[in-house]
Amino acid sequence: MSDHILIAVFLPTFFFVSITPGMCMTLAMTLGMSIGVRRTLWMMIGELVGVALVAVAAVMGVAAMMLNYPQIFEVLKWVGGAYLGYIGIQMWRAKGKMASLDNQSTQISNQALISQGFVTAIANPKGWAFMISLLPPFIDVERAVAPQLSLLLMIIMMTEFVSMLAYASGGKSLKLFLAKGDNIKWLNRIAGSLMIGVGFWLALG
Repeated sequence: MSDHILIAVFLPTFFFVSITPGMCMTLAMTLGMSIGVRRTLWMMIGELVGVALVAVAAVMGVAAMMLNYPQIFEVLKWVGGAYLGYIGIQMWRAKGKMASLDNQSTQISNQALISQGFVTAIANPKGWAFMISLLPPFIDVERAVAPQLSLLLMIIMMTEFVSMLAYASGGKSLKLFLAKGDNIKWLNRIAGSLMIGVGFWLALG
């Protein structure tokens, strides 16, 4: 798979999944409203490190298995594609509620903010399942894994940071927009449709 195809398919899919309201995005918005965007950047650092760790662990673990058992790759493609389709259907059926978080203290330290972001990223089982399902099929084991993984990580880190910054900066206006009508529902449906499409593409590709 060429890098251009990878970017063309992976970037919009991960962006819409990333921008969909979840624990990390809601945390960024809540902190942005309570302690300001500048201090919320500390939480983002921890979250990005956590997401990168999950992505690397998912790819390296599955890639190592694929090198030893190449036939598993075909099964992995179908299982991963089916799981992504399942996620897409679940997103379509979601009722569009914001994730709930406790009120954040304005006295929290920078170190605590980093830890909060890191723990939020690595403690999310859905995040692990998503990375294990989506990332490995984009890795060609016949080529050097490190450059491919670096490109995927660059896309992931960029989209996560842009999404969190948007939520933190949007504050009350973004919260009102998401709470209005069916806005979250349609955002979920866009992301869900992309997930279903990529699921078919991975399984049949």
